[in-house]
Amino acid sequence: MFTIEMAYARMREMQAEANRSRAEQPAPARRAKGRHAARPAKKR
Repeated sequence: MFTIEMAYARMREMQAEANRSRAEQPAPARRAKGRHAARPAKKR
């Protein structure tokens, strides 16, 4: 059975891994690859 606690632990592991990989990159490369800039605006 997959519990909420297991899902939460997995989410924290993935977040820590993302933070580690992001910390290895230089700051300008990080800024250029913004979350919102990469995604086109939604038409509603």
